[in-house]
Amino acid sequence: MESMQLAEAASDTTHPREGLRAVASLRLLVESLEFQQVEAALRAGFGWGQVAELLGVTRQAVHKKYSNRIDPTIDVPRRRRG
Repeated sequence: MESMQLAEAASDTTHPREGLRAVASLRLLVESLEFQQVEAALRAGFGWGQVAELLGVTRQAVHKKYSNRIDPTIDVPRRRRG
């Protein structure tokens, strides 16, 4: 199902079974897109803090969620201390 159709189905409260299935599909789509964008940002030289700020979460949250999933060949900039 196309994303706009999923969004419409998810907002239709007259058919909760279809709506909930659409919500689950949208969640999977968003998770996939988020992972792709996080990895693309890291490849582009963004640090974990920049990625977190753009996603509206903490650096620790985004690092915990993605650090073990990203391509290990990506050279993520280190956070400066002090």
